[in-house]
Amino acid sequence: MKITRIGRVSAVALVGALALSACGSDDNSTGSGDSTGSTSAGGTGAGAAGGDAGCGTKAITAEGSTAQDNAIQEAISGFESVCADQKVTYNATGSGDGIKKFIAGQVSFAGSDSALKSTDGKTEAQDAAKACGSPAWNIPMVTGPISIAYNLKGVDKLTLTPALLADIFQGKITTWNDPQIVAVNKGVTLPATPIKPFFRSDESGTTENFTKYLKGSAAAKWAAEPAKKWAGKGEGKAKTAGVASAVKGTEGGITYAEWGAAKDNKLGIAQIDNGAGAVELTGESAGKAIAAAKVDGQGNDLKLKLNYATKEAGTYPIVLVTYEIVCSKYKDAQTAKGVKAFLNHFASADAQKKIEEIGYAPLPDEIRSKVSTAINAIQ
Repeated sequence: MKITRIGRVSAVALVGALALSACGSDDNSTGSGDSTGSTSAGGTGAGAAGGDAGCGTKAITAEGSTAQDNAIQEAISGFESVCADQKVTYNATGSGDGIKKFIAGQVSFAGSDSALKSTDGKTEAQDAAKACGSPAWNIPMVTGPISIAYNLKGVDKLTLTPALLADIFQGKITTWNDPQIVAVNKGVTLPATPIKPFFRSDESGTTENFTKYLKGSAAAKWAAEPAKKWAGKGEGKAKTAGVASAVKGTEGGITYAEWGAAKDNKLGIAQIDNGAGAVELTGESAGKAIAAAKVDGQGNDLKLKLNYATKEAGTYPIVLVTYEIVCSKYKDAQTAKGVKAFLNHFASADAQKKIEEIGYAPLPDEIRSKVSTAINAIQ
């Protein structure tokens, strides 16, 4: 998925990606290990020329979230241009697959658009800790808005509410000129075109975050618990590219997808009215939701809590956070060293600025400080 530039997003997106060596795996990555703060390999001070032992020379592998793919590929390119003998690979297969591979010890870290589960019989956190031999941490590195993308000829401006979205994605509202949609789109001519919802068929953190939004803002309409597996109606398509392409080729289509995917496919993007008026998706409006997020983890486990039901004026409420799921202590010391070199590069001011240029945004300083502390606490 190619993401077009969407401008500077003030405090909107916790951007980055972490490449950590698999907990308990046979990966023997090596690296610079001890850079602190904002110093980084290829960033602002910790890096060395290609071939320096501090860069590491063995492979770091990762898998997961499609939402962060462009960001991490940019970071990998920057890291490897400085550390020429190091190899970092990221396979964007979806958050669910990434976590499964991480728990199985097949990758160095997982990119997930939701934090590991640890309650109500969901044992992702426990399984990850068992694989690591130490607690696994959620480190937020990429955030961005989830757009409600649609294809409706002649309709350039569309407003939807949480209740409408819940009914549309459960098949209860089936035509675009339904009186309930018309009521919140006064002055807009809506056709009788059938609504065709598309959802992610793979296990997806984007799905989980979208359903968290529906559950948090329209609980009376959306009874299903948030999950990576879709519980509504519609037609499933694999990955971000699949749903975006399906909507592009389907008159009346609608989906939830990363903002960049909607822009790349030239899809309509709905305004969202959470109760304080319609809000257009912009960097500033999404940034208000991220700025209000609270750290909900303990110590260096930095999972964030978002207020999906916010009614603060001018706030776009449907956003996601991509976490890099890492071991707090790796079984192989050289793996930990290599991981820390790459992560410090990714969290550096220079690397964050480059990611901003392709449609993400730099880590807010207060978040970047916490991320840096967590990275350097990895053993």
